[in-house]
Amino acid sequence: MSFKRGALYPCNPTTTRGEPTKLSSSKDKIVYTNGRSVIIRDLKDAAVATAYVGHVQQATVARIAPSGYYCASADTSGTVRIWDTLGEDQTLKGEYKVLSGRVKDLEWDGESKRIIAVGDGRDKFGHAFMVDTGSSTGDIIGHSKTINAVSIRQQRPFRAATAADDGSIIFHQGVPFKYDKTIKTHTKFVQDVRYAPSGDYFASVGTDYKIFVYDGKTGETLGEFTDSPHSGSILEPGQQVIGYVGRGLHRDVETKKAQITWTIGSGVNHQQVGNTWTEGDSIVSLSMSGDLNIFDKRIGDKPGPQKAITAALPESASTFIVGTADGRVLYHEDSGYEYVEGGAHATLVTGLGASQDGKIYSVGLDDRLREIESMSYTPAAFTTAAQPKAVAVSDDSTVFVLETESIEAVRSNQKVFDLALKYNPSAIAAHGNVVAVGGEDMKVRLYSWDGKSLSESATLDGNKGAVSALAFSPDGGLLASGDSTGKIVLYDVKERKTVTSRWSFHSGRINSLAWTADGQHCASGSLDTHVYVWSVQKPMKNIAIKNAGPGGVNAVFWLGEKEVASAGADGCVRRWSITFHV
Repeated sequence: MSFKRGALYPCNPTTTRGEPTKLSSSKDKIVYTNGRSVIIRDLKDAAVATAYVGHVQQATVARIAPSGYYCASADTSGTVRIWDTLGEDQTLKGEYKVLSGRVKDLEWDGESKRIIAVGDGRDKFGHAFMVDTGSSTGDIIGHSKTINAVSIRQQRPFRAATAADDGSIIFHQGVPFKYDKTIKTHTKFVQDVRYAPSGDYFASVGTDYKIFVYDGKTGETLGEFTDSPHSGSILEPGQQVIGYVGRGLHRDVETKKAQITWTIGSGVNHQQVGNTWTEGDSIVSLSMSGDLNIFDKRIGDKPGPQKAITAALPESASTFIVGTADGRVLYHEDSGYEYVEGGAHATLVTGLGASQDGKIYSVGLDDRLREIESMSYTPAAFTTAAQPKAVAVSDDSTVFVLETESIEAVRSNQKVFDLALKYNPSAIAAHGNVVAVGGEDMKVRLYSWDGKSLSESATLDGNKGAVSALAFSPDGGLLASGDSTGKIVLYDVKERKTVTSRWSFHSGRINSLAWTADGQHCASGSLDTHVYVWSVQKPMKNIAIKNAGPGGVNAVFWLGEKEVASAGADGCVRRWSITFHV
């Protein structure tokens, strides 16, 4: 058996209220960070995406070099990593510790030879260095507080502008970069500064609601956009500044008048916290909700997971559903992600289950059981007696909600039975009239369901830790039980005996198990970041997909007979093509 890497369905950028999120672009690709991952996403083809997971700390900003060959990304520890964007191996070209604190922005020069990184630190707030050697190529000085942004003129003679919390903009000449002047146009924090591609102008924006434009070569202030329709703090060069400066429309710079505005929505979730203008003439703006709004006739905006994926279900070979740590449920088709309509859970989605009639059920830490039909929440919402841990659905569409000390059976949004448990339950699965419940006492208990009540029928032993995942084979004859030690035990349900206990290559808690349609192979996803595909006929044979999910794999599921998908802490879904050798 072997595997091949397939498509990556990326997460969306993370956002923080009152803080800008750095987006950048290279041709028709946009670049952003989420957790420790750096995502490169193609706007023309949603299936073309790359995730770089080399950072140990949370990544903060990433930009592709003008040459297109390398990407520089930085993190909260003050480290900048420069890596290859063309090869699948994403070879590391250099790693440099440039600041003692968080890097908030960085910029390449027009020759792809130098980088300026800025942010927080003890002895300095910015550093200019050579890409190949890491040696200094100037001094970024003049600020007394954290630097929020940097932009470099891409043509010789090079210039650089930095913007900081001290309310000032420092204009540098280069190279080497050196202090030239302090610009005091803003009255509050300066959140961002950006050069036009032509190098003739640069613009700054701040929390004082103001936008200014400057001469790109001299740093002379040319004027303020006094008709800006913004009514709040400006965290990034907004649509108007992109329209004026990003495209170098000289007439608009001179008149300081807005040419066009977009109204995306109202409320906190629609606040815009980042944007970029691609060379392909698309304006990409980021909402507080994590939605990427793409203003271009070629493509509409598509949402995506912004937090860790905590549960997932397949619908078909191309469609799947995910639940996330922020309470959202999304479904993915060929055209991309869409939100399940009608509201969301208030917090983390702990489980998803599907009935034979096509309905989907979700449970969350908000103590709610929700029903999804035709990719919309129905008005039905059941309040659980305690916090739900997981959910399973029987053949008669009874929904079993596993809670901290009990199981509630729900049908048509009404509780039909509840069973108090004398042990701490931790996992549940159902098939036909059999319900399997795993406990923290390392045992699996089988219950019979007659449509009215549950009765215990057997106890299965063999796990070496708290049972953390259960899955019946499609015919119900086999039950896979994963535990907190990384061991998986395979049971014969009818005979109540162990088939094999040799599926034990994981080194961390098993979070998810999924069977192929023929019941001959089972996939497992674990906290150890790996995915394994196991064989029933040959228990010692397996496929090891190492580092399949940075931060841990929370869900695995099959998309067709020979493609397994994994999802987890980084919010991305990855497909893997499996070859089963005879």
